[in-house]
Amino acid sequence: MDPAPEFRLYNTLSNAVEPVVPREAGHLRFYSCGPTVYSYAHIGNFRSFLTADLILRTAEALGWRTTYVTNVTDVGHLTEDDAADASGEDRMAKALRSKEGERFANVWDLARYYTNELLADWNTLNLRDPAVRPRATEHIREQIAAVEQLIEKGHAYETEQGIYFSVASFEGYGRLSGNEAAEQLEQLVRDTVSDPGKRDPRDFALWKKDPKHLMQWYSPWGWGFPGWHIECSVMARAYLGDEIDLHAGGEDLIFPHHECEIAQSESLTGKTFSKHWVHTRFLQVEGEKMAKRTGNFFTVRDLVGTAASGGRGVDPLALRLALISGQYRKPFNFTKETLKASAKHVERFREILSAVDAAAAAGAGGADRVGERLDALYDRALAAMADDLNTPEAIAAVIEGFKLLGGMRAQLNAASAAGARAWIARVNALLGIVEHEKPLAERAADAKDADPDAVRIDALVAERYAARAARDFARADALRAELAELGVEVMDTPDGPKWKRASTL
Repeated sequence: MDPAPEFRLYNTLSNAVEPVVPREAGHLRFYSCGPTVYSYAHIGNFRSFLTADLILRTAEALGWRTTYVTNVTDVGHLTEDDAADASGEDRMAKALRSKEGERFANVWDLARYYTNELLADWNTLNLRDPAVRPRATEHIREQIAAVEQLIEKGHAYETEQGIYFSVASFEGYGRLSGNEAAEQLEQLVRDTVSDPGKRDPRDFALWKKDPKHLMQWYSPWGWGFPGWHIECSVMARAYLGDEIDLHAGGEDLIFPHHECEIAQSESLTGKTFSKHWVHTRFLQVEGEKMAKRTGNFFTVRDLVGTAASGGRGVDPLALRLALISGQYRKPFNFTKETLKASAKHVERFREILSAVDAAAAAGAGGADRVGERLDALYDRALAAMADDLNTPEAIAAVIEGFKLLGGMRAQLNAASAAGARAWIARVNALLGIVEHEKPLAERAADAKDADPDAVRIDALVAERYAARAARDFARADALRAELAELGVEVMDTPDGPKWKRASTL
C-alpha cells in the first residue's frame, strides 16, 4: 500500500492548487455554505454539497479527524443579495406567497418543511451528516452581539433602515473575488442601493430594521432581522473558532457572500478567517443553464422519486455518481446520457457486490487472488481524490476494480471475497457510490426513500415466480404487465427474481 498522498485543493484566494494544511495537525475544521430553505434544493445545489462531502470523505480516508459544519439559512436571504447589498424581498416571505407556499400556515412552517426535505434528499444521495448543522434563526443572539461589536470597532454604522458594514474600513475587501477597485464594486451594486443613508454604495447590511417582516427579533436598533452574510460568519465562529482551515461553497457565493464573510469575520477577530477557499463551478443541464422556464430544472425528488410521486425512478446512487463524475472545479454538463451511464455502473456494482457476498458466504478455501491488485486501485483512487478531488480518475479506478472482480467472480473463494468486500467498503467510504451508508429504515424515517408500493410489489413478484414455476405463463405474463404499470422492472436471475424501479429517462 502506498503512503498517504498529500491533500491538495485549489484555493480561490491564491488562484493556485495548494496543500491543505490544518492549523491543528491531522484535524480539518471546515465550513460549507448550505441552502436557503424556501424551496426544494436542486441538483445544482447538491453538486456543491457533494464537493464538501468529498472533501470530508477524502480527509477521513487520509486518516484525519474532521469537524465539518454546514448551515441552514432560514431567514435574511433577500432576493437581490446576490448583487451585493441587501435589498429586495426576503426569499422565505416571497415563497410563502407563492402557489407552493399556500399550503403553509406561516413562514416558520415553510422553513421547517423544506429543512426536513433537504435532510431527506441529503440522505437519499448518501451524503454524510456534518458534525453540526446550525440554523440562522437559532443564532440570532450571537448575530446581534457580532453587529454590536462591529459598531464598537468602527466597522459598522446605523441608518434609519438598518446597520451597515463599512467596506472602506476593511482594507482587504475584494481580494477573494478580485473586485478590489472601488469603482468596480460601485458598478456591481449601483442598481440595488435602496437606503439613502448609506455612506458608500459598496456597504452591505448586517441588520435590517423592519417591524413588519414575517420573521423578526428585537435588537438594540428595534425590531428587525439579520443580513444574510453575518449569519455564516457567526455560525462558523461559534462551532469552529476564530480561524478555520477551509471554507467551501458554490462559485456564485464568491461575491458578495464570501467576500462579506471575510470582511466581517476578520474585522471582528483581527485574524485570518479561512486559509483555504474551495468553490464548485456551475452545473448546466443538456448544455443550457438550468431554469424552470426551459424545462431543464431538476430537484433530487424530480429524478429519484417514484412515478406515482411524479419522479423518474432514477437510482439515487446513480444520480450521485453522475453529479460527481465531473471534477468540481470545471463547469459540468449534466445529461440524460451521463445519468444512464451512471445507472448502468451502479447496477453493475450491485451485481458484483452480490456475487462477492455469495462467495464469502460459501466459505470455499484458498488464497486471496485479488487483494493486491484491488489495493493498488484503491491507492490510485485516493491519490486522485487527494489531487484536487479528481473524481473522473478516482471513479475510473473504481470501475476498473469492479471489472476485475466481474471477470473472475466464478473463481472467487472466501479469502478473495473477503478482500474484495473490504476493498468495496473502502471505495464506498471514499466516494459513496456503491451502497448507502445509512440503513434503509433510517433513511425512510426522513420520509424520502420509503416506497409505499414495496409490499405489494414483493407479493406480485412472488406470485409471478410461483406462476412460472407452475408453468402458468399466461398468468406470469399478466403479472409482469401489472408490475410494469407500477413502473417496476423484474429480472429473473439464478438467485431468483429481483425487481427495481424502472427509470423514465
